[in-house]
Amino acid sequence: MKRFFKIFLMIIGAGTLGIFFAGVVLAVFFRTYREDVPDKTVLELDFDKGFEEYVPDDAAARMMSGKTPTVLDVIESLQQASEDKRVIGLIGHIGNAEMGLARIQELRNAILAFRAKGKSAVAYSDTFGEFGPGNGAYYLATAFKKIYLQPSGDIGLTGLMFETRFLKGTLDKVGIRPRMDHRREYKNAMNVLTETGYTEPHKEALCKIMYSQFGQIVRDIGKARDISQADMISLTDHGYFLGQEACNAKLADELAYRDKVYDDMKKIAGKDAEFLPLMTYRERAVQPSAKGETLALIYGVGAISRGENEYNALSGNAVMGSETVAKAFRAAIEDKEVKAILFRVSSPGGSYIGSDTIWRETVRAKQAGKPVIVSMGDVAGSGGYFVAMAADKIVAQPGTITGSVGVLAGKLLTSDLWDKLGISHDEIHTGSSSTMWSGTNDYSPEQWERLQDALDRIYADFTGKVADGRKLDPEDVSEVAKGRIWTGEDAEIRGLVDELGGFPEAIQLAKKAAGIPEKAEICLKLFPKKKALLDLLEEKASDVTTARILAEIQPIVQAVGQIGILGEQGVLSMQGFDFSVY
Repeated sequence: MKRFFKIFLMIIGAGTLGIFFAGVVLAVFFRTYREDVPDKTVLELDFDKGFEEYVPDDAAARMMSGKTPTVLDVIESLQQASEDKRVIGLIGHIGNAEMGLARIQELRNAILAFRAKGKSAVAYSDTFGEFGPGNGAYYLATAFKKIYLQPSGDIGLTGLMFETRFLKGTLDKVGIRPRMDHRREYKNAMNVLTETGYTEPHKEALCKIMYSQFGQIVRDIGKARDISQADMISLTDHGYFLGQEACNAKLADELAYRDKVYDDMKKIAGKDAEFLPLMTYRERAVQPSAKGETLALIYGVGAISRGENEYNALSGNAVMGSETVAKAFRAAIEDKEVKAILFRVSSPGGSYIGSDTIWRETVRAKQAGKPVIVSMGDVAGSGGYFVAMAADKIVAQPGTITGSVGVLAGKLLTSDLWDKLGISHDEIHTGSSSTMWSGTNDYSPEQWERLQDALDRIYADFTGKVADGRKLDPEDVSEVAKGRIWTGEDAEIRGLVDELGGFPEAIQLAKKAAGIPEKAEICLKLFPKKKALLDLLEEKASDVTTARILAEIQPIVQAVGQIGILGEQGVLSMQGFDFSVY
């Protein structure tokens, strides 16, 4: 208690924002009872801001995103609600639903499973893309039995477009020269710096991804709306549907404002039914199971780096620290209660050394008799695939971006830029290798040869471990590697992924691998254990005052990052994807 009030006073000292947070902390701290769930409940779920994979154990992250439900929160809550007789149905406010395709598919499947238990589920949105694409939001909405569209709204089911910004022209103008190389032709992350447009392999790989994802979307929407695939493709060619046109095309069921949607749900659920946000329902009804066998849950989210997990409060991006994840694996291995490990990976890759550190712990877990099951999020490519490839089983959504078995490395030469700015350099060095990583000195022939040797070694190591971990013939690996990315659907065909699905499927595979009966209860135990917010505030009390400022400038930093000005190139990294096209 003494420690709590010490931290409370520290927060108050931070000013008005601190007093607000202190009030929230006090309200939670002194809460002595839990309200019940009404006998007739309709759950509400707002998809407008999307859902995170994982909220990092960081004070700023917890204050900026701590109230945002994770994907697993939603899935667990809907599973519980589907078995709860008090829950009559679900209303989903779709909005923008800005998430990657795999997350959309995971949530979509959770809603379909909820409906399969006889529950009512309706979706409404003011629009699906206001003068912009609404593919992803609409795709999510089709998991619901009925779709309401505001009379003034539209449906932007316009099909997919991938667009890449190439910076070579800008770098040429300012005097920056990329000196990089890769293994092999499909490893295209460096192309945005070295090319002015798509190379043939780059275009080939992206087209394969685009048409695979497009096929998944039109197939699932057609099934949900009872429209043939040929007609669905024709509808996307039409693209932009004004309100009544959307109803005429069977894409929406009714034009109505929010109040009409709620009135209609009242008629289904009964006049005495009450509406309850899904996360409020979770607080009241969904308790972490303390019974059954224990499965460890480890998150690997963000670009991979050596060291500890980090959170970039400016960009809002998490960093997967190899030491943090490796320690989590070691702790799960040593925990006698843990029967299997569920490893959730959502990463575009990064450090080769960091990836290899994590890979080794997945191997050690298997050797210790702890099966490892990987569940992939939106992206698990390059280093993100490296950390997953030794798992007993890999599960991915059809739309997950994975593979990218390849490597790139190099540096940017900036001498011409400094000359243009009137900045001169001088240096001294001890030997012929001292300048190898200098941005003002080009590689010597010997240094370039050593870089090639390093790339060859890493590529051979990567492909060899893929063949070993996935039980594939090396010749088959050579055909699916070359730095090429695949959707989960295509990766399954090629043996890079074992099964399509998300958390529920991965948990069932973990049970099977651990010899746990299919219907048995399980306890998901998070590694590393989350710290209490009070502990984080004590470590970094200043984050209370900075969180609001960071939240304001975050969109600016994210926009700059999208054009490639910020961010480091990792050795095992893959091209980023802007999923806003959905």
